[in-house]
Amino acid sequence: MKKQPKLTVVGAGPGDVELITLKAIKALKNADVVLYDALVNPELLDYINPKAELIFVGKRRGCYRYQQEQINELIVARGFSHGHVVRLKGGDPFIFGRGAEEMQYAATYGLEVAVIPGISSSLAVPAYQNIPLTKRGSSESFWVITGTTKQHKLSNDVRLAAKSNATVVVLMGMGKLSEIVSLFKEEGKSELPVAIIQNGTTPEEKIGIGTVDTIEEVVSKNNLSNPAIIVLGEVVKHRQQLADVKQEVVLKSVV
Repeated sequence: MKKQPKLTVVGAGPGDVELITLKAIKALKNADVVLYDALVNPELLDYINPKAELIFVGKRRGCYRYQQEQINELIVARGFSHGHVVRLKGGDPFIFGRGAEEMQYAATYGLEVAVIPGISSSLAVPAYQNIPLTKRGSSESFWVITGTTKQHKLSNDVRLAAKSNATVVVLMGMGKLSEIVSLFKEEGKSELPVAIIQNGTTPEEKIGIGTVDTIEEVVSKNNLSNPAIIVLGEVVKHRQQLADVKQEVVLKSVV
């Protein structure tokens, strides 16, 4: 019996294999085809239906295995030839993941579509480094902004965010770091704390802490690069504050 063509867009989480949801694992076990990206933890492939076809459609260092149009066409073609297609994406597929576009394209061809949210790197990566995006007395809100728009320019929202007191999280922004810090300097925020976290929630995780004024030097010293997220805000101080509290408790216990 021919299977109903279906697309399920699944968020794999930020990197740590244990941060994927149970619902996502169930989808992988029921998949007939899985199209997965470069930022997906390879260990997650072990949960996929062993009879399913696996297709890598990610990009590495700017080199695309498939263009987005080709991925869209592949989803539809495999949906009609195989049945259930799972599109496995890092983080959350609706946070700069183009999952909504793929669902809309598939739906126009009659595929049943569904999404299973994932834990976004914008939230989880700072959390793994004890950086809360909101904290009473420090930040009442946060912005999550793409560093590079479709036109390969810095989003204008960064300028607006720099004027606010909110925590600002920039994804895919390492190539625009100089422009980002310049905007914050224009707002008189040279001393604002900044964290840059590379390969967050994975064993290869690296972090650099500085201020708007010093972060470019920190990046160079620590050889930080993509994939990384940029966090700007007073909440970055919480990481050291928590470390100081822990150290104080240890010292008291020794005494």
